[in-house]
Amino acid sequence: MDNMSHLLGASVDPFTGRRTKMRTMAATRRDSHPTTRDATPLHLINKTLPLRVLSPEDWQHWVTKGYVIVRQVVPAANVARLVDTLWRFDDKDPADSATWYAPQRRDHIMKELNGAGMLEIYNHQHLWDNRMEPRVYDAFVDIWDRTDLWVTIDRANLNPPKRVRGSQDGFIHWDVDTSLRPLPIGVQGVLSLQKQDSETGGFQCVPYLFEHFEEWVATQPADRDPMHPDMTGLRGEVVNVDLDPGDLMIFNSLLAHGVRPNHADGRVRMAQYISMHPADWDDAADRAERVRLWRERDHPKREAFPGDPREWEKHNAETAGLTPLGERLLGLTRW
Repeated sequence: MDNMSHLLGASVDPFTGRRTKMRTMAATRRDSHPTTRDATPLHLINKTLPLRVLSPEDWQHWVTKGYVIVRQVVPAANVARLVDTLWRFDDKDPADSATWYAPQRRDHIMKELNGAGMLEIYNHQHLWDNRMEPRVYDAFVDIWDRTDLWVTIDRANLNPPKRVRGSQDGFIHWDVDTSLRPLPIGVQGVLSLQKQDSETGGFQCVPYLFEHFEEWVATQPADRDPMHPDMTGLRGEVVNVDLDPGDLMIFNSLLAHGVRPNHADGRVRMAQYISMHPADWDDAADRAERVRLWRERDHPKREAFPGDPREWEKHNAETAGLTPLGERLLGLTRW
């Protein structure tokens, strides 16, 4: 599932629910988070499983606004361990702000990510500890209404305050190509590791655009940028999301979102990116690659993930130990 082929296989339109002819787009090579095939659009799911973590109000917010927050989804001890690991990984001292501004080690092809604090760490034990937390898994079971899920192999973020404060707007984009029809079906998630508020910046989104996507598209030129919405007239619709350490925010990949800059005094923003999607055991090549990434402590081979030139994980960590749930979430064991 961690490859572009899954943008090509969805057989229903995620907003109308109508079946559409599958489209072959070998020439379209947009980087994205994992999307799935033959799935019901996420906001049109008729629940068959009882809610495990989300409340009915949470569910309604999810299907209408495109995101939901699950509070205190991992233990505080997990958060503390990962925070310490991320400081060590990035060779920075939390008590010495002079160390917070070293240049990033590799540039990003997605230019809006340059200077955004992305940490190219993917398979450390402390990342896997959070991925394997039962409440994290149960939250995604609620979202997908199914239990056979794989977790994404994703990274973390450490974002210090801006030295020179400019605009507070930040950026807004999609991680999937919104020109595709049928539209991609996918989920993303952010686990907060430090308090995220109006000063530290962080996640922002445009629920109005999610709710009125097709109406908005009809007003746009045919050659619009499918990864970056024209925000003309939409700035007032941007929602800034506050999170406490241990809170997980899950959002639909069709929700336009981004990051606003950190303008706090002496406070960094830290997060781990966690999401899940339907398992595809029959995709042997993808399954083998997922297992290889875990075993070899490597980074996904996609444009948005440049990797760590030092290969810190290979030299400073062991292959993460997995619980029985973790083995299934990776694809090592079949559901």
